[in-house]
Amino acid sequence: MHRLNAWLRRHPMVVDSAWALLLLLFGLLAAVENEGPPDEPFNAVRHALGIVVAVVIPGLMVMRRRWPDTITTVGLGLGLAQVLAGVTPNLSSIGYLVFTYTGAAFGRAWVSRLALVASLAAGPLTVAMLMRPQDRDGALRTLFLAGLLTTPFILCWAWGRLTRVRRAYLVELEDRASRLERERDARAKVAVAAERARIARELHDVVAHNVSVMIVQADGAAYVLDNSPAQAKEALSTIASTGRQALVEMRRLLGVLRTADTADEYVPQPGVEELPELLEQVRTAGLPVDFTTAGEVRELPRGLELTVYRIVQEALTNVRKHGGPGARARVSVDFRDLDLEVLIEDDGRGSTGEQLTGGGADGLGHGLIGMRERVGMVSGSLDVGPRPGGGFRIRAVLPLKTAK
Repeated sequence: MHRLNAWLRRHPMVVDSAWALLLLLFGLLAAVENEGPPDEPFNAVRHALGIVVAVVIPGLMVMRRRWPDTITTVGLGLGLAQVLAGVTPNLSSIGYLVFTYTGAAFGRAWVSRLALVASLAAGPLTVAMLMRPQDRDGALRTLFLAGLLTTPFILCWAWGRLTRVRRAYLVELEDRASRLERERDARAKVAVAAERARIARELHDVVAHNVSVMIVQADGAAYVLDNSPAQAKEALSTIASTGRQALVEMRRLLGVLRTADTADEYVPQPGVEELPELLEQVRTAGLPVDFTTAGEVRELPRGLELTVYRIVQEALTNVRKHGGPGARARVSVDFRDLDLEVLIEDDGRGSTGEQLTGGGADGLGHGLIGMRERVGMVSGSLDVGPRPGGGFRIRAVLPLKTAK
C-alpha cells in the first residue's frame, strides 16, 4: 500500500485521470437526461452545449497539473460561457471547484486572484441564471442561495492557498536541510584537512628525527671502519648521502604545511613510553583509568607510537567530556606478532548517534575524524561504538609488518 501511494504521488496525472473519467460518466448521464422543456427556445442547443461541457471539463482536469495557469483560465472562462449561454449546471460542474483549487495552489499570482474573483462571482451568477423572474422577489432568500453556492468555491480556493503555503514551507525545509548538509560536509572536510596538516607536521618531526639518527650513525661508521672492506665504506657513504637527500626532500615537501607560528615546534613527539604520564595526568583530572599491556613489549616505529599515543589521548578526552560523572576508563595495549591492538573502554554515557554519524565532532577537535585519519595512514582499522552494558568502546588494530 505504501509503494502504491508513493507511485501515485509520482504520477499525479493518473489520479486526475481516474477522477476525470468518473466525472465524465456521471456528467454525461446527467447532461443526457437533462433535456429541459421541449417548448423552450434554443433548448436543443443548450442540451448539446451541456454535453460538450460535460466532456470538456474532465479533459481539462486531466491536464491541470501540467499547465495550471492555462487550464484554470480556460476552465473559468468555460464556466462564464456556460452561465451566459444558460446551460444548466450538472455533476460535471464539480470540475469548476477543481479549477479554483488548481489556480490557488499551482497557478501564478494573477491566476490565483482570478480564481478568487471567479469564486466570489460563481454564486450570484448561478443564482441569476437558475432563478426565474417570479422567484427573485425575496432578496434575503436570493442572497442566502448566492452565499450558499459561493461557499464551496471559497473553501476550495482557501484549500489551494493552504496547499501552496505548505508546499513552499516544505521546499524551504528541504533547501535548509540540503544547505545544512553541505555546511556539515564542508566543516568535516576542513576538519580532515586540518588534522592531516597536523599529522603531516608530526610525521615531519618523526621522519626528520629518524633520518638524522641514520645520518649520524652512517657518518660515524664511515670514520671508524677504516679497516673494513671498501664495499662497506661505500655502502655507509651511500646511506649517509641518501639520508641527507631524503631529509631535504621531506622538509621541502612538508615544510609548506608549517605556518610561521609553528616553525619552531621541532620537539620530540610522544610515544608509548609516555602513556603512563598521560594516564597520570588524566587521573589527576578526576578520571580513574586502568592500564594493562599484553604480549611482548617491544620498540615500535616512531610514527606508530605517535598514533597509539594520540588515539589514547583523544579517547580519554572524549570520556572526560561525554562519559559523565562517575565514569571509569580502561586502556589496554596488546603486542601481537603481526599487529598491535589498542582498546579503550569506559562505563559512562558514551557519545551520541549524531556524533558518530557526523564524524565525531568534538568541539573544534573532531576527535573521531582525527582517529580515522591516523589509523588510515598506517593501514590499520578502527572500530568505535557503544559498549555492551553501557559506555563507549574504541578499538584500533595497527599492523606491525611495516616496521620490519
